[in-house]
Amino acid sequence: MSLTPHPSLPRLAKSWCWAILLLIATPGTLAAADLQVNEARIRLLPGDLPAAGYFTLTNTSEADITLEGADSPAFGKVMMHRTVNQDGITSMQPVGQLELAAGEQIEFAPGGYHLMLMKRTRPLVVGDDIEVTLIFANGQQQPGTFRTVAPTTQ
Repeated sequence: MSLTPHPSLPRLAKSWCWAILLLIATPGTLAAADLQVNEARIRLLPGDLPAAGYFTLTNTSEADITLEGADSPAFGKVMMHRTVNQDGITSMQPVGQLELAAGEQIEFAPGGYHLMLMKRTRPLVVGDDIEVTLIFANGQQQPGTFRTVAPTTQ
């Protein structure tokens, strides 16, 4: 009996490693295809005032999802909010999570759900493309590019 490793072992081990990595990476890739982010924009206000993020999120999968928040390297803090009008008084309320049923679409728009982007990490101007990552309860993350727009843009 020889104590020398079989010559094909390193190649076989490498093939198995690639196969395992492919299997691990595939579910996230497929899941990301089941979410669509459209019309992504950030309405900039002057100075260090918080910006508002708007977009349309569509769940094209057959499973419900729960949006828990967002993150961006361009901002120190990103929160989900909802504008509420109660008895003629408009206020913003934090939203901890937002469930989106299979096949459902939700719009983050002025006067409704929106992202509050606070504590800019760098100067921004209208026309900049900003990376924002949506974070879901199942651990999935959906990166997207949001275009900065003027404060008067809906």
